[in-house]
Amino acid sequence: MRVQDLPTPALVVERSALDRNIDTMAAARPGPLVRPHVKAFKSTVMARHVAERAGHRFFCCATLREMEGMARAGLGDDLLLANETLDQARLRALVARGDARISVAVDSVETVEVAAAAGADVLVDVDVGLPRCGCVPEEAGGLADLARSRGLEVRGVMGYEGHVVGNPDRAGRVAAVAESRELLRRAHSEVGGEVVSVGGTGTYDLHGDDVEVQAGSYLLMDTDYGRLGLPFEQALRVEATVISASPKGWFVVDASLKAFGMDHGNPSVPGFDVFFCSDEHTTVLVPDGASGAPPVGTRLSMLPAHVDPTVAMHEQMAVVDGDEVLELWPVDLRGW
Repeated sequence: MRVQDLPTPALVVERSALDRNIDTMAAARPGPLVRPHVKAFKSTVMARHVAERAGHRFFCCATLREMEGMARAGLGDDLLLANETLDQARLRALVARGDARISVAVDSVETVEVAAAAGADVLVDVDVGLPRCGCVPEEAGGLADLARSRGLEVRGVMGYEGHVVGNPDRAGRVAAVAESRELLRRAHSEVGGEVVSVGGTGTYDLHGDDVEVQAGSYLLMDTDYGRLGLPFEQALRVEATVISASPKGWFVVDASLKAFGMDHGNPSVPGFDVFFCSDEHTTVLVPDGASGAPPVGTRLSMLPAHVDPTVAMHEQMAVVDGDEVLELWPVDLRGW
């Protein structure tokens, strides 16, 4: 099969770029110093490829579905649900399988009690500046004591500096990471445990070898992270087809809101300007001085601004070498 044979919109991954991204991260943060975040690619086939190529055997997940799928696929050496959950029955069933090491983030009495009922290990989730989940550092020690009193293993702490990872000003990222690390250090001194889990792709190189980094986007990349000058390549694109062309200076392709995560902005079309996105179609402007709109039937590549939700909208990804389709990898961890 050739890329041209794929029905559009089609999620396409350039194998050589993916492998270079894997190798670049593994050189900077080998083995357990990075915990690849499954939410970025939602495919057990890709997770296995990362584990086999780079030796990263520990993964973090955003949803219980991701945790369940990874365990079923035999990729459960060390799985961290890097979010809180109150789904006691589902978590208990996952732990009871006995074929994976399961840890969950906790930041309240309620989430500790759910973890205790399920028998899961825990990391205390600490608020390090992102207004999302996490307890204040002063409460972390008490939650750890509560968890231990319920018979749980408290493995350590996590703190996601999500307010920092996308800052295009590297000096600003460095300063903000230092502030977040200090908050987490204070909490860790009260919590104890061997694990300190932090960060993401945008801050992967701003932490020492005393922590693990929860990076995922580095594998495939997007245009939002592309602004940061990171040493990772754009490995992912969405193939689209020109379905209409106007002599007034625009054309329309068959991929849009239902093929891209849009929270970080519109997708881009190299060489052209995206005008607006509707449900299934994107209108693209021909820039001044260009020779005109590509003819109907032309195949174009579109680049997502946010990789995670973009991948989650597709059922499979075509892994390619140039124009040759090497494999079709299912996006089998979609959903909740």
